[in-house]
Amino acid sequence: MRDSLRKQLSLVEPAIEHEHAGELRQIGRLIDQHPEIAELVHADLIRGLSNPDSGRRGKMSAEQVLMALLIKQMNDFSYELLAYHLADSRTYRAVCGFGIGDKSPSDKTLQRDIKKVNANTLEAINRILLAIAAATGIEKGRMVRVDCTVVESNIHHPTDSSLLWDCVRVLSRWTQRATEISEVIVTDHCRRAKRRALGILNARTNKERKKLYRDLLKVAHKTLDDGQRVRAALKGGPTTDPLKAMVIEGQLQHYSALARQVITQTERRVLGGESLSPQDKIVSIFEPHTDIIIKDRRDILFGHKVTITGGVSGLLTDLVIEQGNPADVTLAQRMMTRQREIFGRVPRQAAFDGGFASKENLAAIKTLGVNDVAFAKKRGLAITEMAKSTWVYKKLRNFRAGIEGMISFLKRCFAMGRCTWRGLASFQAYAWSSVLTANFLLVARRSPT
Repeated sequence: MRDSLRKQLSLVEPAIEHEHAGELRQIGRLIDQHPEIAELVHADLIRGLSNPDSGRRGKMSAEQVLMALLIKQMNDFSYELLAYHLADSRTYRAVCGFGIGDKSPSDKTLQRDIKKVNANTLEAINRILLAIAAATGIEKGRMVRVDCTVVESNIHHPTDSSLLWDCVRVLSRWTQRATEISEVIVTDHCRRAKRRALGILNARTNKERKKLYRDLLKVAHKTLDDGQRVRAALKGGPTTDPLKAMVIEGQLQHYSALARQVITQTERRVLGGESLSPQDKIVSIFEPHTDIIIKDRRDILFGHKVTITGGVSGLLTDLVIEQGNPADVTLAQRMMTRQREIFGRVPRQAAFDGGFASKENLAAIKTLGVNDVAFAKKRGLAITEMAKSTWVYKKLRNFRAGIEGMISFLKRCFAMGRCTWRGLASFQAYAWSSVLTANFLLVARRSPT
């Protein structure tokens, strides 16, 4: 059973007297003063339990899970480091509510509970935090700035040969595990595939490289066929561990589909000489949701484009993880509509990067009720059309530049530059956890003690 609120406080050793410790205590007060925050986290923690009111109490309460998540993102800790610091630090134990005699959670417990908190919950908590900021005068949402950036996936740089090598070694790993519980016999082609991949990397001529690619593709096809044969054997034949057989069969089905896609795109690109569009490519079999983002027509990044809105106070009022690489010009109106959903009204003034500029966007944003709009690049727009005066336009244009610092703040201090969690849902939760942590810290710094 999990309790949404701590019903009985343990004897807790007090935190040290330090500025950062004071900020963490203030974050804890904010969470305690608004129990709806803990209730949102609690709903995620009990999701999937057939009877959450029975059984022993969970090892961590909702408040403890949320504070642990904030500490993790604030310091860019791994789960192992987070477990160590929760056991070692007086301050972290105090703000998380771990008593003197309480055993601190293990890294596996922390990972299990933190990963249960999904992106929608974190976004809902962020909106509660923005309501607190609006009520206390920290952030009214009357003047906002919008820009885009890229959060990278945790993958190696993709090449056709490295992707084929990934497919062979992963499929071989699961087929070899199948030999431990069944009578099926499978040849391991990993050594040959690795040699061909290294040979492609060091090939001097295109002719030599294509010859190595053909052999690597041959190995990949053989490994894929072995995977299909093993799946059929596990379905119809005897096994010593039926549950493990189901797991292996599911993994083989998942990675076989991705391997087919990698093989097809390699044959088209390398042997056929075709140029594939980014949406037709797969750049990782471990993070297949990853998009190819071409930035400024020169930098190629692998992850997801995110659109961020910030306010005067430095708080991040909104975050959207985009699908693919949509043009900035298509996103401006939507971000203003979302501000109306968050604050109940559109901002009076809004500043955008030059990529958002268009006459259609200006007209649509003005129709929503925004008084003054500034695009960093005019793109044929007159200042009098955007703002009521040149002074207001320049003020908004200079204000927009601050969003660059806010994005840098997220990436440097809250680990938003590269997502280390696996899967699209986890990617979304990771991005929101960075934004939420930054906002909690900023509200704590501006709240009266």
